[in-house]
Amino acid sequence: MRTIDLNADVGEIPELARIEETLLDVVTSVNVACGGHAGDAASMERVIRAALERGVAVGAHPSYPDRKGFGRRTMRLSLEEVSSAVAGQVAAFLEVAQRCGTRLAHVKPHGALYNAAAKDEALARAIAEGVARVAPGVLLVGLAGSVMLQGFSEEGFPFAGEAFADRGYEPDGSLTPRERSGALKESAEEAAEQAVSIAVRGEVVASHGEPVAVDARTICLHSDTPGAAAFGRAVAARLREAGVEIRAL
Repeated sequence: MRTIDLNADVGEIPELARIEETLLDVVTSVNVACGGHAGDAASMERVIRAALERGVAVGAHPSYPDRKGFGRRTMRLSLEEVSSAVAGQVAAFLEVAQRCGTRLAHVKPHGALYNAAAKDEALARAIAEGVARVAPGVLLVGLAGSVMLQGFSEEGFPFAGEAFADRGYEPDGSLTPRERSGALKESAEEAAEQAVSIAVRGEVVASHGEPVAVDARTICLHSDTPGAAAFGRAVAARLREAGVEIRAL
C-alpha cells in the first residue's frame, strides 16, 4: 500500500486557531511556528499539546527572523546569521516540546527561507548547520526535487521531499510565486486531486499544463489558505479512497 504523510503549518495566526485544530484531526504531522515569523512559547505549547492529544507528530518551522513580513520576504543575511536564527528558533521549540513531554520529529523551513533554499544549496546547508547545533540528526523536510535536499544530505541529515496540495507549480518543479495567478488552488476538489496525483502518480500538472515529476514523502496543507479546513477533509478522504495510507514520517 502506498503511504504518505500529510502535514500542516500551524501556530502562526491566532485567529486561525480553530481552523488549525480542525486540520489536526486529519493530518499526521505539523510544523509549528517557533518565533521567527510567528509564534511564541504559549502558542507552541498550545499547538503541541493539541497535536499530542491526536497522536500527530510535531516539528519545528523556523524562518527568516521576519515577524513583520510573516517570513515571506527574502532577507539579505549571511549564512552564519541564517544558521544562528534557525538554531535559536529550533532551540525554543525544543524547550517547549520537552515541557510537553515529547520530542522533535522534524524541521521544515518556512516561507521565503524555504523557497530560497530550494534554489541555493549553500543556504540549505546553512539551515542544516543551524539545526545541527541543537538537534543533530533530526529529519529535515524540503521541496521535493530541489537542491535543498542535496544540501541537507551533504550535511549528514536524513530528509524527506515535500509537495503541496494547495499550491500551484512551475515547469521547473518550484512553487508558483504567491503574487501570481494560479499560486493557490481555488477549491478543495482541486487540492484533493493534486494530492492524489502526487501520492499515486508522483506528478503534478504545472502552470504550462504539462505534468512534472514530484517524488514526495509528505504533502503540505496551509492553515491560512482560504477554506483550509474543507481542503484538509477533502484531501484526506480522497487519498484514502485512492488506497493511500496517511501515516507520519
